[in-house]
Amino acid sequence: MELIDTHTHLDFPDFDSDRREVLAHSRQLGVQRMVVLGVYRQNWQRVWELVQTDEGLFAAFGLHPVYLEQHRPADLTELGDWLTRLHGHRQLCAVGEIGLDYFLQMLDRERQQPLFEGQLKLAEDFKLPALVHVRRSHACVIATLKRIRLSRGGIIHAFAGSLEEAREYIKLGFKLGLGGAATWPQALRMHRVLAQLPLEAVVLETDSPDMAPAMYPGQRNSPQHLPAICTALAERMGISPLVLAETSTRNARELFNW
Repeated sequence: MELIDTHTHLDFPDFDSDRREVLAHSRQLGVQRMVVLGVYRQNWQRVWELVQTDEGLFAAFGLHPVYLEQHRPADLTELGDWLTRLHGHRQLCAVGEIGLDYFLQMLDRERQQPLFEGQLKLAEDFKLPALVHVRRSHACVIATLKRIRLSRGGIIHAFAGSLEEAREYIKLGFKLGLGGAATWPQALRMHRVLAQLPLEAVVLETDSPDMAPAMYPGQRNSPQHLPAICTALAERMGISPLVLAETSTRNARELFNW
């Protein structure tokens, strides 16, 4: 079974003590490629240095809404400079993690919006997919994506919306990232949505080290958990794990042009 983890933060300090072992074990379990996402200007260099150590790692760079207070106006220009320097490199795969977060009340929505739009425009300028964070903000994200159309689409990370919202994203050319959150017994609405999602719109992810699945409660999440996540999601979707693995891997390869 070949799998692709489309959303990790393997550069985070959580993996400093055993990163090499995590990568080796993940490969043994079939997770051949992993995307590592930058979240603020200060970690882009660390992300890039990490992916340069392993040809199966790929980088995305962005300004995550949760780190809004750390972002400065010049960071958007700097992101454009990074994308210019690395344009065409096989290990640059996307702009992300970007998006809107309306769950955390302290995050200024008016400041988030222009930052999100500016990064979407960069994604389109460089013809890259966008990896999008959405919490309690589906309506605004969908409206923004309708105004700023991306020719390469992208992934809605940790999708937890309704079937109607899923259909809107799919029409806009986006894949839906599924991971550990949907494996929990209490995620009843998501279980109903899972059974109705078109397979051609699904990709798998872990969000390591966050969003551990129900099978590993309270533990650091890891790409090593992706096979178990795949099996649990496939059961909810009424298909075999092999079908979900093959389809999600094919979808990710098509999205990233791998």
